[in-house]
Amino acid sequence: MIPKSFDYLRPSTLQEAVQMLDRYEESKVLAGGQSLIALMKLRLAAPKYIVDITRIPGLSYVKEERGKLVIGALTTHDTVENSPLIRQKCPILSEAASRIGDQQIRNRGTIAGTLCHADPSADVPTAFLALDGEVVALSPSGERVIKASEFFVDFFTTALNPNEVVREVRVPVFSPRTGSAYIKHARREGDFAIAAVAAIVTLDAKGVCKSASIALGSAGPTPLRAVEVEKALVGKKLTDDVIVAASELADRGISPPSDIHGSAEYRAEMAKVFTKRALRLAVSRIGG
Repeated sequence: MIPKSFDYLRPSTLQEAVQMLDRYEESKVLAGGQSLIALMKLRLAAPKYIVDITRIPGLSYVKEERGKLVIGALTTHDTVENSPLIRQKCPILSEAASRIGDQQIRNRGTIAGTLCHADPSADVPTAFLALDGEVVALSPSGERVIKASEFFVDFFTTALNPNEVVREVRVPVFSPRTGSAYIKHARREGDFAIAAVAAIVTLDAKGVCKSASIALGSAGPTPLRAVEVEKALVGKKLTDDVIVAASELADRGISPPSDIHGSAEYRAEMAKVFTKRALRLAVSRIGG
């Protein structure tokens, strides 16, 4: 199919992009375009204006500031996957990025783009929620910081206002004795997840779980935190029996969809199975 006609706008600065979004109703930001262009071709999206931010300089970077990794909005999935800083300081984000589509998609897609698309079966949003990350959004009235727990609102819906654009993404640097894992169940490598789990655990010097953060993909209209699993882990030594028992709680409070790839009941069961696998892998990755 051919997209409906639209007006193409190419700002040279982020401030100019915000002004365009504020002025023109029914406008959409074009970053990597890996989701938006496909939706437009299917006529599932028909914006009147496309605001192309891809040529705005200075929006692709990875750096460390005050205990956080700061990632520019136009940083590609390939860069996130292969950044030595991310691999060292926040490996789960690199791991999630590596599971996106194929190499061509990772070369074009951007971290802000996948977060703003807000597909609950996408890889980076699930890891981003487990990380308690945040986005920095720019609007005509200035900047604001939106936490991951407040960013995803519904299917393909975020807390961003129509005249806001993401400037950068921030995630915390891992503390010592932290292990993580992102794994997903999909029909083929690179497909969207039938079930996905991002797990982060930190142990104290005695091997007791100080903190646990578990996020589930394809478990509802947004990525979801497995709060009951987290509660069952904190304060305990993470023996296999503890991990197995906690993982059985992964279906609490979720509402997975049913489609041709799997029923809601199947996805709920897979949430438990893959939570167990992710926790085992995360614990095995904790260094001394």
